[in-house]
Amino acid sequence: MENMVEKVAQHTHCHICGKAIPFNETLCSEECKQKYQAMVKKRKTIVYIMYALIAFILILFLFNNL
Repeated sequence: MENMVEKVAQHTHCHICGKAIPFNETLCSEECKQKYQAMVKKRKTIVYIMYALIAFILILFLFNNL
């Protein structure tokens, strides 16, 4: 019986759309790069809001206990 396994060139997948791309790349197109940058910006904003809320809650507890 012949070896039925096909050899596939080393590759990775785009982090946004999942399309197969060369191994040393992260994103496949300019559109995916823009979507990725927008996603990173949104995540940073959420993290900053979360830190602000934690600080606000800590300040409330500190002044409530005085």
